[in-house]
This record gives sequence, structure tokens and C-alpha cells, in this order.
Amino acid sequence: MTPTSSSGQPSSSNQRASGNPATQAKIAQTAKQQREAQKQAKLAEYQRQLEKRRRSKLLWWVVGSTAGLAVVALVVASILFTPRPVTLERGDGDGAGITGLETFTNTATHVEGDVTYPQTPPAGGDHNPVWLNCGVYSEAVPNVNAVHSLEHGAVWITYDPARVGESEVSALRSQLPSSYVILSPYDGLPSPIVVSAWNAQIQVDSADDARIGEFLSAYWRSTSAPEPNAACTGALDAPGKQS
Repeated sequence: MTPTSSSGQPSSSNQRASGNPATQAKIAQTAKQQREAQKQAKLAEYQRQLEKRRRSKLLWWVVGSTAGLAVVALVVASILFTPRPVTLERGDGDGAGITGLETFTNTATHVEGDVTYPQTPPAGGDHNPVWLNCGVYSEAVPNVNAVHSLEHGAVWITYDPARVGESEVSALRSQLPSSYVILSPYDGLPSPIVVSAWNAQIQVDSADDARIGEFLSAYWRSTSAPEPNAACTGALDAPGKQS
């Protein structure tokens, strides 16, 4: 028999056991909707996280690409705007066609102590056994050591600091090969700039004088120097050595 309450109605426990089909369907539908809603919420959250990661990757790609382009631009700019090193063929010591060229005959004995030279600056003569390391100097260099470098085939470019400014010094530097050349100030020159090699010399008024390049082509590492294959490094760095 079906249990009844005192009022004659089926008991509540029996209602829960059997239930109303419509109610049970409604409960089942509600649970399904909740599961679907949870599923959609998880899907939406996944899509938000995916979109966030996509935006983050895009941002880093843009930043990385911009940085990469900046590096490339710097490299290109350094190539375009860095002065090209001057390259020269070894000269044969014949500058006969250079206007204003003076040539001399000097001895080449190694001596100790100071030497009085007939040219200013000297273009050869007796000199110290230690040569001057070639390069750019901001201070005057010892004659007796610089002359030894001329003996090895170097070219010595001197300028009067009272008459030649920084812009012209920079213009002189831009014309120099990377070795076997000395650039230094020299007080009391007969002209603003004097370019010397062993037994050869020219006097010029400005750094843009074409004869400077002609002289370098004729006398740089000249085969007619007394010791044309000797070094121009590994000896004396005078005060003011820059490069």
C-alpha cells in the first residue's frame, strides 16, 4: 500500500521518490543550462586569454621589429657617414710634377743628442736610433725621432697651431692613410702646413690643397727612402699621441 499522511495525501518522501515528470524535466533543463552557461563562460575566458596573448605577441613583435630596424639604421648610418679609410699604393719617391716641391740631400746617421736641421721642419738628416711611432699627435714631437720615421718611408704633416684651426686639422686627418704618416703641430713653420718626406717637402696654405694628396701618392712608404721596409710602430710614443 502507498503510505499516506494523516490527511490522506501521499507522503512527501514518496513525492521525492517518484516526483512530477514536468518538475523533473524542468530541473534537468536548468542543470543543463547551467552546465552550458559554465561551458560558454570557460570558452569566453579562454578566448579572452588567447586574444590577450595574441596582442602581447603582436606588441613584442612590433617592439622587436622597431628595435631591429633601429639597429639596422644605425649600422647603415655608421657605414654611410664613417669616413672611408684612405688607401694608397706605395710611392716611388718621384714628385717632380708637384708644384712647389723642394728636394734635398741629407745624411742618415744614427746619433745621440739634438741635431740642428737645415729645413723647418726637417726632411731628413742624422737622427736618433729610436724612431717615432706613426700616428696623430696633439703636441709637438721630437725632430730627431720623427726624422727616423721619415727614413722608414713615413710622411710627416706638420701644421702651425697659430694659423690652422681644428676644422682644418680634421680635414688633414681625413686625408691620412692608416699607417706610415705622422700629423703633429709645429710652431714657427714657414707656411701654415708643411708636408715632408725623406729629402722632399712642400709648403701649403690650407688643408684642401690638392698637392697634399699628390705628395702622399708620391712619397708614402716611398721605395726611395733609406729604409723603406722598416717599421713605423713599436718604438717611441711621444706626448699627445691620439691614434
